[in-house]
Amino acid sequence: MTETTSRQELLSNREPIAEYWRTRLERVKKALEKNNFEVFLVDSGSEATRLVMEEILPATGAKSIAWGGTMTMEEIGLGEALRGRTDLTQVDPMAQGPMPDMDHLRKAFSADLFFSGTNAVTGAGQLVNLDMLGNRIAAITFGPTHVVILVGRNKIVPDLEAAFDRIRNYVSPAHLRRISTLMGFEMENPCMKTASCQNCKSPMRICNAWSIIEKSCPQGRIRVILINEDLGV
Repeated sequence: MTETTSRQELLSNREPIAEYWRTRLERVKKALEKNNFEVFLVDSGSEATRLVMEEILPATGAKSIAWGGTMTMEEIGLGEALRGRTDLTQVDPMAQGPMPDMDHLRKAFSADLFFSGTNAVTGAGQLVNLDMLGNRIAAITFGPTHVVILVGRNKIVPDLEAAFDRIRNYVSPAHLRRISTLMGFEMENPCMKTASCQNCKSPMRICNAWSIIEKSCPQGRIRVILINEDLGV
């Protein structure tokens, strides 16, 4: 068996998995649409980037854009593509480093278009997020005229209970390690050692503000792009 044949077989074996996830994502798409979100389903991150740059961005007529701390946006190449648009006023939360000041973050609220990931999407079509400062969930719920949520298939959970568990015991500890790496030192939050939530009282606690978005209001203000790949945390 040649190396090329092995690779072809590996790719072929992935196709049933992609089809499984497409079936699940189709159901989530319908649930989100019932909740007044505008929803797109794509097979890859590159397709999501093309969709944003060629269709969604022109459709909104946005002159200013902002984004939350979204790994998914960077992984699919959208961050690089957006930063290359010198015709757009941009609010980058990381422009001042891992700990930007509040005034800089508040500028995102007046953007025409805000990009974010999400920590979980339930089978009933709810977006669930947990923030340290609340700037990301505040921008998603109110402020920017348009919002685009980028969702890898690994963010799909059955219900709210599963969403809370995923966020407390996976997303938050994993993000804390990422933040520690960016800041250049290991933070002392208990979940750094346990890899699960300890409901700590650490001064650097990153789990402070919850958001559950049941429906998009106004209808279609929040666009959700479901991506048939594992992305982000």
